[in-house]
Amino acid sequence: MRKATILIERVQRRRAFLTRVLLMLIVVLTATAAFAQDTLLDPVTVTSSVIEKRSSETGRNINIISGETFAGLPVHSVDELLKYIPGVEAQMRGPQGAQTDISIRGGTFQQVLVILDGLRLNDPNTGHFTGYIPISPAEIDRIEVLKGASSAVYGSDAVGGVVNIITKAFNKNRQSRSKQAAAMISTGEYGLLNASAGGFYQNEKINVGAGFLTNNAGGVQQRGIRGYFHNTAASAGLLVKVDPYWNLALRTAYDNRDFAAQNFYTTYASDTASEKISSWWNQARLQYQKGSTQVSIDAGYKTMEDQYLFNPSSIANDNRSHLLQTQVTLQQRFSEQTHLVAGFNFQNRDIRSNDRGNHHLSTAAPFVSLIRKFGEHFMVNPSLRMELYGSLPAEWVPQLTASYKMRNIQLRASGGKTIRNADFTELYNNYNKSVVKSGSVGDPGLAAERSWTYEAGMDWFCQSNLKLSTSFFQRFHSQLIDWVNTPYADMPRKDNLVAGSNYALAKNVAEVTTSGWEADATYTRRFTNRQSLLFNGGFVWLYSKSSEPNPSFYILSHARFLANALLTYNAGPVSVSLTGIYKARKPQTASGINATITKDYFLLNGKASYGILKDRLALFVQVDNVFDRSYSDLLGAPMPGRWLQGGVRVNL
Repeated sequence: MRKATILIERVQRRRAFLTRVLLMLIVVLTATAAFAQDTLLDPVTVTSSVIEKRSSETGRNINIISGETFAGLPVHSVDELLKYIPGVEAQMRGPQGAQTDISIRGGTFQQVLVILDGLRLNDPNTGHFTGYIPISPAEIDRIEVLKGASSAVYGSDAVGGVVNIITKAFNKNRQSRSKQAAAMISTGEYGLLNASAGGFYQNEKINVGAGFLTNNAGGVQQRGIRGYFHNTAASAGLLVKVDPYWNLALRTAYDNRDFAAQNFYTTYASDTASEKISSWWNQARLQYQKGSTQVSIDAGYKTMEDQYLFNPSSIANDNRSHLLQTQVTLQQRFSEQTHLVAGFNFQNRDIRSNDRGNHHLSTAAPFVSLIRKFGEHFMVNPSLRMELYGSLPAEWVPQLTASYKMRNIQLRASGGKTIRNADFTELYNNYNKSVVKSGSVGDPGLAAERSWTYEAGMDWFCQSNLKLSTSFFQRFHSQLIDWVNTPYADMPRKDNLVAGSNYALAKNVAEVTTSGWEADATYTRRFTNRQSLLFNGGFVWLYSKSSEPNPSFYILSHARFLANALLTYNAGPVSVSLTGIYKARKPQTASGINATITKDYFLLNGKASYGILKDRLALFVQVDNVFDRSYSDLLGAPMPGRWLQGGVRVNL
C-alpha cells in the first residue's frame, strides 16, 4: 500500500512539474508574439480530406514539418524525424533507419498509414516495415501528420493517424526557389560514414527533383554481434505541365537496408539475427484541372524483398511482397461553400515466401467526402467508404468532422469508424515450413480489426507566430489481433506442427479502450532576414485498458506519457538545432538476454553549424544522445549511447 502511495505521489509531482513548465512556455511565447510578423502557422494541407485547405479549416489536428526544417535537424532519416514530431511515438529498434515501429495516439505499429504523394506505402507483409519510406530527404517538400482516425478517406490502417509525405516534384503549386542543390558528408564514432545529395529545378513547364541518402556504421557492440547498419535510399521525381489543364507526374525510388537485427522480434539468447530489406517504388499521376473540376488518376507499384537470418546456423526467411494500386479521384467545387471528393481505390497484394507461402489478396474501395461550410465560421465534413478485402464481408466506414472558427480560435470535433485488415504475417506466418516446433503461427481466418474513435479539440492562433492546440480523444477497439498462447490440440491447422507443443496463434481476441489528452505548441519568428526561431513541441497522456488479462506487448506497448519537441535557431552564419523526447512507459525485463525496458527516459540530440562563403559551405558538429542515456524502445534492442559526428554541407 505504501509503495502504491509513493508511486502516486511521484506521478502527481511529475505532472505538476510538467504543467508548470508548459504554462511558463506559453506565457513566454505569448509575450514574445506581441512583436511578431506574419509566418506560416496555418499552411495549406491536403491530408484531412484530399482537398487543399488551410489547416485551420480542416477540423483536425495536423502537424506539418517542411523539408527545409528537416534538413537542419539532428536526425538521419525520415522515420527518425517522426520520433520528434509531437504526438508521434517512433519505437526504434536500431539507429539511423534500421527499423522503426510508428505509433500515433496509442495505436499499434500496424495502425498508422504512410502515404507518399497520395498513394499508400504500407507493406502487405508486416507493419514492422511501415517506417521504410522510399524517398530521399532532399526530395521532401513537407511532411503532414494527421492525428486520429481517417479510414473513411484512406481505408485500412489509418487508425491512429496518417503520415503524408508531399515531394517537391509532385507539388504542382510549389512557388519557392526554382533551383536548389545541396550535398553533405559526415563521419563519426563507430565507423560512421554518411552522405547525401539532392537537387530540384522548376520552370513554367516542369518540376524535377532527385536525391540520395546513405547511412553506414560498424555499430556499437551488442550482446552477440555489433549493431552495424548500411542504409541507402535514392529517388527521382518529375512533373510535366503538358498544357494549362493537364499535368503528368512520375516517380521512381530505391531503398536498401542491411542491418543487425538481434532480438528485434524475439527475446531468445540464440537470436543474433541480421536482416536485408530492399524495395522499389514506382508511381505515376495524370491530372486534369479546369475551373472547379479536378480529376486525378494515380498508379503505384511497390516490390519489397526481405531476407531475415535468425542466426548463422539457421535458414534465412526469404519474403518477397508486392503492392499494386490504382486510384481515381474527382474533386468538384460547386461553390465557395461546397466541395465534393469522390473516388475509387484498388489494390492487389501478394507475397512469395519460403516461410509464409505464396498468397495474394485484392482490395476495392469506393469513397466519397463532402465539405460544406455554413457561413464564414462553421464547417462539416461527412465521409463514407466501402472496403472490400478478399473474401471478407464489405466494411462500411463512416466519419463526420466538424469545426467552428471565429477570429483566432478553431473548435473541432470528429468521430468515425476505423478498420485494419490483417497482414500476411498475421495470416500465414510459419505456414510453409516443413516442421514448426514453436513460435508464431498465422490464421487465414482473421477478421478485420474495428474501432470507433471520437475526439474534440481547440486550436488557438495567437498573433501570427504562435499556435496552441489541445485535443481529447477516445478509441474503442474490437476484434484486435493478438498472438495468443495455444496448445497443439486447439490449433485450427496442424499440418506442419508438432503434437504436444505450444504456439502463439494470431486471433481476433482483444477489446481495447484507449483514452488520451494531447497538447501541441508551434512558435515561429523571423527577427531579421538572417535570424529566425522555430519551436514545435507537445505532449500526450494515454491510458489503455484491454479485455485480455495478459495482453501482448504490442497491444499496450505505447508510452503512457510522451513529450517530444524540435527547435531550430539561425543567426547569420550560425545555426543550432535540438531534438528531444521524454517517454514514460511500462517497464519490462528479459533475464535470459539481460534486457530491460526502463520506466522512462529522456533523450536530447544537438547540431550546430557555421556557414562561410555566403552560407554556400557549412561545417557542422552533431551529438546524438547528448547525455549518454542507456535506453531501448523495444525489449532486447538497445539503442546507442552518446554518438559524436561532424561533417560538411554544400549549398548551391
